[in-house]
Amino acid sequence: MSIIDNIKARAKESIKRIVLPEGNDERIVKAAILAQEGGFAKPILLGKRCEIEKFGMDVSNIEIIDPDNYERRGDYANALYEIRKNKGMTLEEANNLLNKGTYFGTMMVKLGDADGMVAGAVVSTADVWRPVLQVIKTRPGIKVASSCFLMETPATQYGENGVFIFADCALNPEPTAEELAQIAIAAADSASALANMTPKIAMLSFSTMGSGKGAPVEKVREATRIAKELAPHLDIDGELQADAALDTSVASKKCPDSKVAGKANVLVFPDLSSGNIAYKLVQRLAGATAIGPISQGTALPVNDLSRGCSAEDVAGVIAITAVQAAQVK
Repeated sequence: MSIIDNIKARAKESIKRIVLPEGNDERIVKAAILAQEGGFAKPILLGKRCEIEKFGMDVSNIEIIDPDNYERRGDYANALYEIRKNKGMTLEEANNLLNKGTYFGTMMVKLGDADGMVAGAVVSTADVWRPVLQVIKTRPGIKVASSCFLMETPATQYGENGVFIFADCALNPEPTAEELAQIAIAAADSASALANMTPKIAMLSFSTMGSGKGAPVEKVREATRIAKELAPHLDIDGELQADAALDTSVASKKCPDSKVAGKANVLVFPDLSSGNIAYKLVQRLAGATAIGPISQGTALPVNDLSRGCSAEDVAGVIAITAVQAAQVK
């Protein structure tokens, strides 16, 4: 069973309501049907019924909400105003923002009318993340939202039978040492929640345990120290080069006392450039499946889509969001 099939199976154990603001997109409508028929989520499409039905698909079993005429719109506007009034927002501005599907969907999640949101097939990443960071914010103990990719590679001798979490590959260009530590802790949660694996976290660098020097190495070393202090229950080690993190024979030579080296299944990259380059190389050259970007560290689950996504891609992200929602305390 592939990792995404496993996630769908787990999502079926606790059906969650996932709002899809882009109901005017054919891929989103098809994905909603796949989720409903697959039994791994209860999708909610936002939009006018006539625009959703124009694609000719049977949506009779799908919940459809028209934001213009929804009975809870006033509650959402008042709640958004209360959250943002200290930033100068007026009630009228809050109501106008609800004309944007991502704001409306975010308020549904914030007020408990949906368990998570998936968007980004049509709108930009900024349009997805702006209301999330303004309204939902990060979970307690985490100061920075981040992202990860769930990577499934044919190299089953590495990671967790070839499965890894790569972080952060999409959101934070130049994280500080403290932010990098929090990304590592959030990535550990992603490993547990999505891949059901015990995280072994490698803080990656071009240096292994002091073999290299310079500010980039010091940042990773400091991030490792902070992460261990914040989460002493986790297996975190660094700084490690990628070969030392993955290969037991290399690890035995470079860092034989490490509990993570040679066994890492969570790879934390020092910056966005290295993370983004790495996941795309592994995807293309190793034939890996790359699922993401998946959000981490937010108080409630919201996930962004690639604008080139397929309906099947969206359905997979719906399942991921449902599993994340089941982990919310």
